[in-house]
Amino acid sequence: MDQVGRRNPVSNCPLTAALAAVGGKWKLIIIYWLAESPRHLAALRRLMDGVSQKVLTQQLRELIADGIVRREQKGKVPSPVIYSLTEYGYSLLPLLDLVRQWGRGHIDRARGAATAAADDVLRN
Repeated sequence: MDQVGRRNPVSNCPLTAALAAVGGKWKLIIIYWLAESPRHLAALRRLMDGVSQKVLTQQLRELIADGIVRREQKGKVPSPVIYSLTEYGYSLLPLLDLVRQWGRGHIDRARGAATAAADDVLRN
């Protein structure tokens, strides 16, 4: 098993441990794409519009330190590096699916509120 290289910012708090491991704008998206298939850094960056190489690299390093992602050098330097989920990383997929479902409901709720507000304006 991989050694976890990052500390929980609030000791013994499971919520902060989870948020430190997978929180932020990009980590769940990285996990989503790596669950589909292992990928090179460039392939991940193409899939994730708006992420800088610096931020993507930092997020990947943190996911590696937490044992969620594996980095595999394919051959001698400067050969390609492949990123993939570890077995531990795959354990996040049910959480990812729940977050995705909640997000879909949140989008639909916001659209419903916007539609209701537009209807109110038209009625007045």
